[in-house]
Amino acid sequence: MTDRLGELTAAGVAVWLDDLSRVRLSSGNLDQLRREKHLVGVTTNPTIFAKALSDADEYNWQLRDLAVRGVSVEEAVRALTTYDVRWACDVMRPAYDSSAGVDGRVSIEVDPRLAYQTEPTVAEAKALWWLIDRPNLFIKIPATEAGLPAITATLAAGISVNVTLIFGLERYSQVMEAFLAGLEQALANGHDLSKIASVASFFVSRVDTEVDKRLDKLGGGAGRPDLAALKGKAAVANAQLAYERYSEVFSSDRWQALADAGAHPQRPLWASTSTKNPEYRDVIYVEELIAPGTVNTMPEPVIDAFAEHGEIRPDTVTGAYSEAREVFTGLAAAGVDFDDVIATLEREGVEKFEASWLELLDGVRKSLEAAAQGAGEPNQAAGENAEAALRAGGNA
Repeated sequence: MTDRLGELTAAGVAVWLDDLSRVRLSSGNLDQLRREKHLVGVTTNPTIFAKALSDADEYNWQLRDLAVRGVSVEEAVRALTTYDVRWACDVMRPAYDSSAGVDGRVSIEVDPRLAYQTEPTVAEAKALWWLIDRPNLFIKIPATEAGLPAITATLAAGISVNVTLIFGLERYSQVMEAFLAGLEQALANGHDLSKIASVASFFVSRVDTEVDKRLDKLGGGAGRPDLAALKGKAAVANAQLAYERYSEVFSSDRWQALADAGAHPQRPLWASTSTKNPEYRDVIYVEELIAPGTVNTMPEPVIDAFAEHGEIRPDTVTGAYSEAREVFTGLAAAGVDFDDVIATLEREGVEKFEASWLELLDGVRKSLEAAAQGAGEPNQAAGENAEAALRAGGNA
């Protein structure tokens, strides 16, 4: 049988899972994916946690204990989510050790309500780093204007960062600048750069969703290119040109000085890789973004789909720069304001995660109230199984 995920890994793409839940951990599914599907990393976000906590009874025992203690909803959410991420870090520790700290990473996001506040973002990043206390943790910080200095300050403190919600090339260049400045400050602060890692999460499918919607509204017109031919092209083209910028920055003398001091490059991570339009190939955002030194974080259905019928073509990115530029020339001629597309996606991205965070808070609030009233008995077996698995993972 063809090992397509193994071939993808050999082509330089790290396979990460865009999901996490207590059920996935307690059942051993995450460890199985690591062992059998070449999985070497995990990403989470507020939407993932909101779904996980609304679906599973395995949080009941912990919710009961939190209710008895009378903790705040905010504290309860952090206790629940950091417990899962700490456990996942232990499960992924073999991948971290075997890759000398490059992979085996698990991400947790700062409170999305802080997306436009620099100092509180840095403070929360530090608090999460201390609380989870695992070397293979990533703190996710959004690439808003306020997030950029927070990225630098967090890296300067020796904390590994997953920069999230990147949509446009100019903002991506600013993210790489923030990364380089952060490592330079970390080195000046006496930190071992070989222990610090970072990825830049460049969102993909949402770009096509927004651009295609605008193309549909524009319709036909004199002097405009064939709009149908432009649909489903922008996301991949945008990511390909992002990789071009990555290649330029990480071949510079400035980067080489940091590499000589032990630094790892900030890898591009392709996020939002599930296909939203059923007319498009279900693994298009994997097949068209194969390049050395990248990460592709996928929901499990996309991982399974690629394992079943994904096509491996060595490096589908670096030879496509000219074609990618032609896509944007066509979009401009059609009347698509791509700068506005990017601004819209960033704003909506923050809003969606904030809404999910509020949903998470509300769900935990209701669960705590029910537990406090004795409406739900703690799932003692689940608690004992979780504790045993966490101890086993910690000793791995």
